[in-house]
This record gives sequence, C-alpha cells and structure tokens, in this order.
Amino acid sequence: MIPTRDRAEELLRDGEACNPGAWADHSRAVAMCAQRIAAACGDMDPEKAYVLGLLHDIGRKFGVKHMGHIYDGYHYMMKLGYDEAARICLSHSFSIQKLEDYIGKWDITEEQQEELRTLLEKMEYDMYDLLIQVCDSLAGTQVVDMEERMEDVKRRYGGYPQDKWDRNLELKSCFEHKMQRNIYEVVGKTASGTCTEASKA
Repeated sequence: MIPTRDRAEELLRDGEACNPGAWADHSRAVAMCAQRIAAACGDMDPEKAYVLGLLHDIGRKFGVKHMGHIYDGYHYMMKLGYDEAARICLSHSFSIQKLEDYIGKWDITEEQQEELRTLLEKMEYDMYDLLIQVCDSLAGTQVVDMEERMEDVKRRYGGYPQDKWDRNLELKSCFEHKMQRNIYEVVGKTASGTCTEASKA
C-alpha cells in the first residue's frame, strides 16, 4: 500500500519542517525522475513511481542520520500502513542486496542492523525497487550525471564499493534498454546539471 500523491507530498513537507535540508529537494528530484522513467517504460505506474521516489528518504524527518534514516523511514512507513513505501525506504540504499555495502555511518544498534539485514535478505526486488535505486543515483537536488554523483559520494565518504558502482551503471543500462531511450533524455537532464554542494542528499 502507498499513500496518494497529495498525502505523500504532505508527509514530505512535514518531514522537511522537522528536519530542513537538501534531502527534501533531492526526494522531489528522485520522484520526478521515477515518474518520467516509469511513464517511458510503458508497463509501470508513473504515479506509484512518483510517490515511492518522494518518500524513499522520509526517515530523514527524524534528524541527521546515516543508516538511521533507513531504519527510521522503514518503521515510520510501516506504522502508517504504507508497506510498499516502507520497503523502498529500505531497498533504495542497497543496489547490491547486502547491508555491508552501505556508504555512511552505521549509526544504529547491532540489533537494528540485524533487523535490517534480515529484512533485506528476505526481499525479492521488483522493478520499483530498482527504479528508485537508479533514480537515487541520478539525482542530487537536480538531475546529475550518474558517475559524477557517485564520484561526489566517493569524495565525501572516502570510497565507493566497485560492485555497487557497477550495479548502478547496469541498472541505468537496464532501464535504457526497457525504454529504448537515453535515460538523461527521459529525465530532462540539462548541460548545466552538475553535482553541486547543495546536492549532498
């Protein structure tokens, strides 16, 4: 289950008010990319894609956290009864389906880590999981080049797992094949779209 677009936008505005930051505009950029790619695929629901993109980082409502935003987002959406949004809160950070590839601080307890690991291992990714993963790699607070976005993350965190890097590029190619179009053309990336300081979401 997912909320309506209006409800999802309300939830994001509320989250942004609780914890202002670039993450909210990043979420809007991911939602826009997801909607456009889903529409171009022809067999996906653009409205669902938009809502899931908008809420993938909703755990950031609860403060400046790293792995904590995944845990908080998952449980927040489950509490509201939005199980499909909850799974995206979990899956969006793991294009390689293992907790160990997380980039950032492990700022949750060992018990919480184990809970996420178990949930992640039991998941069977669908096209919406993969869509939000690829869109998360295409968007700062605006659409950017995927490799530039990953380089920015690498600079900020001191590394980027090669298997995760390769998987993101593979997902990009997968959706381009599905759409029979260049992904940047579909999402409307302009020549000025660069990974700026403001895109650290």
